[in-house]
Amino acid sequence: MSRAGVRAPRSEVRDMTQGAFVPFSPRRVGALILRHWFVLRGSWPRIMELAYWPTMQMILWGFMTQFLATRSSYVAQAFGILLSGALLWDVLFRGQLGVAISFLEDIWARNLGHLFVSPLRPVEMVAALLAMSLIRALIGLLPATVLAGWFFGYNVLSLGLSLVAFFFNLIVMGWAIGLLICGLVLRYGQGAESLAWAAIFALAPISGIYYPVATLPDWLQPLAWSLPAAHVFEGMRAVLIDGVVRLDLMARAAALNLLYMLVGTGAFMAYFRIARQRGQLLQMGE
Repeated sequence: MSRAGVRAPRSEVRDMTQGAFVPFSPRRVGALILRHWFVLRGSWPRIMELAYWPTMQMILWGFMTQFLATRSSYVAQAFGILLSGALLWDVLFRGQLGVAISFLEDIWARNLGHLFVSPLRPVEMVAALLAMSLIRALIGLLPATVLAGWFFGYNVLSLGLSLVAFFFNLIVMGWAIGLLICGLVLRYGQGAESLAWAAIFALAPISGIYYPVATLPDWLQPLAWSLPAAHVFEGMRAVLIDGVVRLDLMARAAALNLLYMLVGTGAFMAYFRIARQRGQLLQMGE
């Protein structure tokens, strides 16, 4: 410790500002989750928006499936392929968007500077963003799941315990992409905000949501297999068509997700450190 009246060494000040002496606090994570929850709970348009897109997508693909079922033996064999694909795709999309939107709301409110004059650590913010993403995804998907049974007599729970593996593999992939996008916003400013909506859709054509990966050109298939989502959707079709749970596909998806989370979290932490050193946390906002 430095003596009274003597300025602490520059390295010690830097370490203290980076939270090196502040342990991880579940209470701070909970407080941040509670803050986002109050914002969400107090705005019915936000809640309606969460449920609107999954429900509309489910209805669209449901009626299309009913039409195709009378004209395609493939769809007739497994009526739930398109509906399950639509619902599970929304898990990935909502997982990614839930992380990005929760973070962007703090930027739009110019709240980052206020948060980080407190003892809040970046890893605690990451934990809170992931928790809010899960809450947002469940709020959005539950109405769509109920209406799928009501309108079309399809129960996504027919996927069995494999549904749990599908859900968590997809939402973790969404988390990883969401954290990477948050890092890019910190690094390149609000001009990168559009990635929160655009980035995930760039992966949709090669994720095998509604068709097997084998449908893609040969040169594109290795890129598709590098995505956890491709393994999940192939596993979904195996359950619906063949009645087989492909544990090998789920294991590969989990391994890829571990790598994705390491990259996404690492990028967020690195870009956050750069933004703090440059004083950008106080400058970002509308």
